Formats: sequence, structure tokens, C-alpha cells
Amino acid sequence: MRVAVVAFETVHRSDRLGVARTEALARALSRRGHDVTVFCTEWWFGPDAGPWRVDDDLRYRRIDIGPAVGSSAARLPTLLAGFRPDVVHATPAPPAMLLSARVGAALARAPLVCDWYGDEGVEDSRLGGAARRAPARVLAPSRYVRSRLAEAGLAEERVEVLPEFLDFERVRETEPHPDPPDVVAGRRLDADANLESLFLGLAELREDDWTAAVVGDGPARAEFERTAADLRIDDRVRFVGDVSREERIALYRGAHTFVHTARREQFATELMWALACGCVGVVEYQSDSAAHELVEGRERGFRATSSEEIADAVVAAREYGRRTVDESMARYDRERVLSDLLDCYRELGAGL
Repeated sequence: MRVAVVAFETVHRSDRLGVARTEALARALSRRGHDVTVFCTEWWFGPDAGPWRVDDDLRYRRIDIGPAVGSSAARLPTLLAGFRPDVVHATPAPPAMLLSARVGAALARAPLVCDWYGDEGVEDSRLGGAARRAPARVLAPSRYVRSRLAEAGLAEERVEVLPEFLDFERVRETEPHPDPPDVVAGRRLDADANLESLFLGLAELREDDWTAAVVGDGPARAEFERTAADLRIDDRVRFVGDVSREERIALYRGAHTFVHTARREQFATELMWALACGCVGVVEYQSDSAAHELVEGRERGFRATSSEEIADAVVAAREYGRRTVDESMARYDRERVLSDLLDCYRELGAGL
């Protein structure tokens, strides 16, 4: 299948999670043998830099040399028409680029799909509303994001939940950590990580025998380290930093319980990996987070609303034995998610 991906800025210029998710899907499709090109602002430079670039198994096509919305929106339709894609898969920010992608998709007689992650910051304006209505189908990573789009006026039947994916074979092949913690948490350590809830809960269990590890790094790490010290649990909590995926899998496969407390999450990626690695999941419910969706209906899953309930859940989780893999999470495997995405493409293409 020939897929045109429209991403005004790629991960080379943006740290937005939605951009990373769209490129991950594009790269996975490319590695599966599909003809995929990302149309984007140029991020490669040099005297021999041309309009095309291949990086990590993914082909990029320059729209413009700089992030200029006006000139990029004007050029995009002609580029898409010349590419002749079977489907156009676009990000929603900025909205003018999504509307331009719609024109290009129409010229190419291809359906337009929008990957709306939820962190784009698209305003509830006339332009933003037009952008939401432009695609034939909108992909959201969770029911939480789908409900937010519905609140903004987008009919739910036009939104399909397509979660993030993991590599289940990678989980099975990675050896568990030889000295794992009992409890683990993982996420970017910013103000929304809310590790205070976890630490207060662990402090309630001071008399118990436990160890914990925090995976990830970010601007709030020093503050969280001070909190652990103030609660006098810093001798049992290890901050391992922003380690590789292999190291994360090893820790999760060895650990018993993963606790997620973040206030904002369009999709709880690290929780997904930890559950696949056999961890019991404990999620502190937050109104602006989709994390609870991953433990709803799971026997090895708990929801909490306070630090006290987190402590109770960590204790209750001990009733479940340790696992190093959970086959029930296979529905998040890369091949399953890509198959769902391709089914969406084919359905829309058949309707043209």
C-alpha cells in the first residue's frame, strides 16, 4: 500500500508524543513492506541536502525548508497529488496543514485519515473545528481522547481507537533483570508525573519489606528525589534514569507491580509495556488520563483514588504471583495494531 504521511514537524524538530506515535506507525508500515513517505518540514541540512531523505527505514519528503505554515500549506496538495497515495495519514497540527492535506487527498482520490493523539493544542476555533471535520476517519489512542473529541463536536462514529503498540517478541526474548525491584514506575518525570502519590503510598508501608525503581528522566526528577528523601524512603527507591527499551523490559519482567499516578496521559505507554511483562497494574485514577483503561476488567489490575488506596493495592497485589509475560496483552502487539490500521485504510479506500 502507498501511504503519504503528513507531519508538519517530525521528531527531529518536536518532542510531542503525538508526532512520535505517527512516525512509529509510519516506520512500522515501511518495515512491513509498504511504500511510505513522510511529507514534512526539512530537518536535514548540508550542501548536498536534497528534497528526499531516508532515515531509520523511513523516507521523508521536504515540503519546505523551514516551518512556514503558509508556504507549506500551499505546496502540499501538489506534492500529494504527484505521489498518488492510496491513503493520506496526517497529524492535525497546525490545522491549516490538515486542511491542505484534505485538498491533496482529494486531488489524489485517496481517503484522509487523521492521527489525533490529544497533545496537539489545536484551539476550539473555526479553523480547529474545520480541521476536526476534514478527515474521513480520526484515529485516537484511547477512549479518553475519543471522548474529548466528542466534547469538541466530533461524532464518535467518525473516531476509531487505535492504541499504541509494543513488540511482544521483544518482551519474550529479553531476560528479566537479575535484581529487580518489587514496585516500579515509569514515565517522563515532569510536573504531571505526580510521583508524590506513589511515594506517600509507599511511605505508608515503611514497615514492610519492599524496594522500588523509577524509570525515566525529566525536569522534575530532582524534586521527586527530594520528596523520597523527605519521606525517608530514598534508601529503597532507585531512580534509574532514561534507560533503553531493553533495560525497561528487563526491569518490568522482573518487577512484581507497576504503579501509574500521572495526572495527564493520552495513552499510558509504559504501563502497557509493564502489563505485557507480567506486572500487576495499579493506576491512580485521574480525570485527564487514559491510564485506567488499561486495567479496567483485569484480574491483575487495581484502580486507586488516593495514596492510601495505592498502598492497599500494592499489598493486595502480592496475592498474585510474579509473571514475566502476560499473553492477554497480545492485542497491543505491533502486528495486531498495524493490521487494524490497514483494515481502516482499506475500508475507507473501498468507499471512494
